[in-house]
Amino acid sequence: MKKIPFNSENLPGALGPYSHAVICNGLLYSSGQIPLNKDGVIPNSIEEQTKQVLGNIEQLLIDNNLSLDNVIKTTLFIKDMNDFDKINEIYECFFSSNYPARSCVEVARLPKDVLIEIEVVAVI
Repeated sequence: MKKIPFNSENLPGALGPYSHAVICNGLLYSSGQIPLNKDGVIPNSIEEQTKQVLGNIEQLLIDNNLSLDNVIKTTLFIKDMNDFDKINEIYECFFSSNYPARSCVEVARLPKDVLIEIEVVAVI
């Protein structure tokens, strides 16, 4: 089993001692992505934060010659379950069919006090 860490030059740097993703046994495991753009700016609304996170994930996949169609599992960590419907509206724009399996949990706090964090597992 060979583990290959991956960091994208197209995404903000990791906020700690971890990789953007790790590739192992034909799968890409992403670290949780928060709604930071390349300049470190965080949008205000849950809709804009969700778009930014999913855009970051899409870029991570592109950097590995993959697409959102390769995603088999997502995990969403959200600050407020009342935002669930708004998140789903944006999520559906990125995953329009062939939906991956998904978990969604409300959490007390996220890095940089963002409203959403998403991690994915994608098949290579």
